[in-house]
Amino acid sequence: MAGHSQFKNIMFRKGAQDKKRGKVFTKLIRELTTAARMGLPDPSANPRLRAAVLAARQANMPKDTVDRAIKRGAGAEAGENYDEVRYEGYGPGGVAVIVEALTDNRNRTASDIRAAFTKASGALGETNSVAFMFDRVAEIVYPAAAASADDMLEAAIEAGADDVESDDERHAVLATPEDFNAVRDALERRFGEAQSARLVWRPKTTSPVDEETAPSLFKLLETLEDSDDVQNVYANFEVAEDVMTRLSA
Repeated sequence: MAGHSQFKNIMFRKGAQDKKRGKVFTKLIRELTTAARMGLPDPSANPRLRAAVLAARQANMPKDTVDRAIKRGAGAEAGENYDEVRYEGYGPGGVAVIVEALTDNRNRTASDIRAAFTKASGALGETNSVAFMFDRVAEIVYPAAAASADDMLEAAIEAGADDVESDDERHAVLATPEDFNAVRDALERRFGEAQSARLVWRPKTTSPVDEETAPSLFKLLETLEDSDDVQNVYANFEVAEDVMTRLSA
């Protein structure tokens, strides 16, 4: 089980995936507000906002809540301004970790994230201290039932994508950030709205983690994701399937 699946998809933490709806909505509202503030408040003309609206829909966020967040970002309503911050560091076992945050208090967020790394015997590094170990890519996800692996691959390549990773649950179409909009639009014309469509960090290589180290690493990633300020967490770990099975028991 590799870290490029993103920690929220890891089987070890499946029982903890169902976060309180309020915490999920808090993160989504911040992203909706920030996306609307940084671009047009129209999802069709603002790719980042469109991705945020899609994520909100997947989380069953009420339309009124989505609309208020967009209006707040567009300046129609008063609200906090959030800064985008990226933190990088090493977790247990030397695993590289990237944390994306939206915060109204940089000092608080930096202190909380540093404390999480320190408690896990990791170390928070400088910007770009681990980013070179990842690629920034567009990831457009469809459920496996949307198409066969062959049909999805054919459509993705025709749309200008670089690759498709298909399994029993989903198709993940990968493209460069520059081709993101064109690939997403082409796929949506053929298969309908994607399950998710966003820019992600994908590790170039993975770092093996043993059974002794894995629980500490997972605890760090869970602590980071549990923060209201943290939007996304990426890590380049890989844990053997038999180890994951024992840890999940």
